[in-house]
Amino acid sequence: MALAARRDSRMGIADYQVWVEARPDRERWELIDGGPVLLAPPKERHQRIVMNLAKRLDDLAERRGCRAMTGLAVLSEAMDDFAPIPDVVVRCGPPLPDGYAPDTVLVAEVLPPSAMSLDRGRKTDFYRSVPSLRTVLVVHQDEARVEVWRRRDGTEWDFEALGLDGAIELPDLGGAVAVRAVYTDIAF
Repeated sequence: MALAARRDSRMGIADYQVWVEARPDRERWELIDGGPVLLAPPKERHQRIVMNLAKRLDDLAERRGCRAMTGLAVLSEAMDDFAPIPDVVVRCGPPLPDGYAPDTVLVAEVLPPSAMSLDRGRKTDFYRSVPSLRTVLVVHQDEARVEVWRRRDGTEWDFEALGLDGAIELPDLGGAVAVRAVYTDIAF
């Protein structure tokens, strides 16, 4: 009896970059576990939170010669089958030649309830594999809650959950962002 060999169809970063380059500009894709995933257009509530956060992070980052941006994919040498696109990325250094950041210092994901398991699970595990990353923010969309993961040393992470009256301390950026400011113009 003959058995067919199973071919691994997972994409690595290089194959994904070639594949996604041929996609129309209006489509936004990220690579998750070796498979391309099409991102749905975000709702206005989601975008308001992203813009509030990006503005405040960029104000802090600029003072350190860094910048906060949306739409960049994050890379890690430890995982060749992931290129997620968090809602906000803070990075330092010269401008990138493309949309792939291997040197992020902070990422933020704004979560609708439907994305909770992926973004708090596999993506968070991936982000922890990025050596330059110091802070991961998980911002809830439907409640005033920000989860903060901070790298304590090379491998250990501390966790903190903040409510509306809290402040996101960002020592790497030399300041803090009030949680209330993240939710400006958002009703609960």
